[in-house]
Amino acid sequence: MSILPILYADHPALRTKAKRVSAFDASLRRLAEDMLETMHAARGVGLAANQVGVLLQIAVIQVLDPESEVGLAEPIYLVNPEVIKRAGERTVEEGCLSVPGYRAKLKRSETVSVKARDLFGREFRIRNATGLLAQAIEHETDHLNGILYIDHLASLDELYKVAPQEEEEEGDEEAADDAEEAPEAQVSVPVAVGPEGRSARSRASPRARTRAS
Repeated sequence: MSILPILYADHPALRTKAKRVSAFDASLRRLAEDMLETMHAARGVGLAANQVGVLLQIAVIQVLDPESEVGLAEPIYLVNPEVIKRAGERTVEEGCLSVPGYRAKLKRSETVSVKARDLFGREFRIRNATGLLAQAIEHETDHLNGILYIDHLASLDELYKVAPQEEEEEGDEEAADDAEEAPEAQVSVPVAVGPEGRSARSRASPRARTRAS
């Protein structure tokens, strides 16, 4: 596995809509594995391929396990994702690995349903995701459409600067709160299939990740 460089907000790849994946092959699975490793290194909860300069519709998300106080849920790989339903509205605090050192409050959906393919081309759906998972799904699918979370703000003046340590502490508290309060989303098929085609727990630290990407 490799840690890939994460692009920052002024890079044109982040403003480009990613292309649909047509080849579900070993190279896609290697990319997914590298993205997961990169996300762990950056202490994020999600990462979209165009954030590492690859214009393909693939994202990875990993949040706290709602059944564990410290453990992480299995990583979710979303290939060619499409949000099919949103409901409700809530105010959340959000940051991004491509806009480091800043956060803002914005509106996100209460519940989100998405359909996608896994790394082997099998279709699955996540129905009625809530909490941090719902937020991450919207954040990452935005990325794949060339949209940054700052585009949802009325003005960039709404951004506020945070120190790295403060950013980590705030993110840990937010992730823990979501894990305690959110009901479990309904997943139509197992999505925790790793790049080798088997279910695999993350080898990263079980401490909560801090930022959507």
